[in-house]
Amino acid sequence: MTASNTPAVRTRFAPSPTGYLHLGGARTALFSWAFARHYGGTFVLRIEDTDLERSTPEAVQAILDAMAWLDMTPDEGPFYQMQRMDRYREVIARMLADGSAYHCYSTPAEVEAMRERARAAGQKPRYDGTWRPEPGKTLPPIPTQAQPVVRFRCPLEGVTSWDDLIKGPISFDNSELDDLIIARADGTPTYNFCVVVDDWDMRITHVIRGDDHVNNTPRQINILRALGGELPRYGHVPMILGPDGQKMSKRHGAVSVMEYDKAGYLAEAMVNYLARLGWSHGDDELFSREQFVEWFDPRHLSKSAAQWDPKKLNWVNAHYIRETPNKELAALVAPRIIASQGVPEAVDLTAAMGLLKDRSETLEQLADGAMLFCRPWQAPDEALCAEVLTDEARVLVSEFAQRAGALPDWTESALDSLIKSMLQEHGLKMPKLAIPLRVAATGVKHTPSISAVLNLLGRETVLERLGRV
Repeated sequence: MTASNTPAVRTRFAPSPTGYLHLGGARTALFSWAFARHYGGTFVLRIEDTDLERSTPEAVQAILDAMAWLDMTPDEGPFYQMQRMDRYREVIARMLADGSAYHCYSTPAEVEAMRERARAAGQKPRYDGTWRPEPGKTLPPIPTQAQPVVRFRCPLEGVTSWDDLIKGPISFDNSELDDLIIARADGTPTYNFCVVVDDWDMRITHVIRGDDHVNNTPRQINILRALGGELPRYGHVPMILGPDGQKMSKRHGAVSVMEYDKAGYLAEAMVNYLARLGWSHGDDELFSREQFVEWFDPRHLSKSAAQWDPKKLNWVNAHYIRETPNKELAALVAPRIIASQGVPEAVDLTAAMGLLKDRSETLEQLADGAMLFCRPWQAPDEALCAEVLTDEARVLVSEFAQRAGALPDWTESALDSLIKSMLQEHGLKMPKLAIPLRVAATGVKHTPSISAVLNLLGRETVLERLGRV
């Protein structure tokens, strides 16, 4: 598919604010955003908030926060369906007037009975058209005090088909589609109707959405045709499966996108990883946002479901952490250190990021590693002291403290040279001195390079702690 002959590409992302923005929704938004950016078009954000019982302001804000975090700022919107009720009513009135819609007085119980009869006859359960106007047909008497719904007058014959951007040609027999309700008895318009009017009014040219909407598409196409609107191109993206090949669940990723922000993932890494879930550009695994936009082509979207892989996400995130400047990482990590009751100013945090980032997959791991330098002093527990700080080790630590205190310059290279000199003089391997120094200076057995750690802690802090041994 190409859009070279479509000068004004317009895509949209239209979430329902009945919960958080999950990974599947974020990926759909990303593909729609990238398509618009690739063709120099317009990306529209629309909030489909007509489900009054389940839609909440908190869910709306969660969607906006996630879009902002992923840096997918819309060119237009957000638009809210609840603010467009007058427009929907206007279109319904027009359809009633031109005969493409009609009032239906069948009660929900009567419609269910129709469906049961169809099932018993081995047919598809559906509304039987009792109130559908036809030439020469006599409609039942209108019940007193009844509030009708409005149904769309679906074509009874022919086929509704489209060339899906992702799945290829798809067709539905119109005989399989019943006259769906487009306005409830209280006058509230329904989802499939609102979507059509919105896409029509907003001049949407391309709709990229999850393949759970495939069955809605022929209904929406028929309504749009009845309104005389131009059809957008539809593309339906397969779902994301969990690592076990089953539907995503909370235990393996089906949580709010913002939970990944809290867990310490970088937005750039999430965009990179989400883009690769069902889209590819050769064998490229790592790419910038700009490259993704440049390369994006819906022909490279997969027809099969993608599989969520937390290890792969961590690998991608670790790459972006390594590529992020240390000063920028320090700014991102500092609030996490404060939340863990640490003191970021206790050390040169920018230098600490350079020391720690090659061994961290998330910002949380970086913050945890930085607590080695930023938390209040905690003496090693007695068991660790008994294991590591033997009489021989204490003598070595004391000698190191004396010689280190006399160093003219407290630098990583100077400390490294001193450690190597002592090892050579005493005929020892590195762990014999490095591990006691780690425990005495930091309270833990495992740290990055001991000379780098001691340099970051600083002369005064190190000598004061070593003096306690």
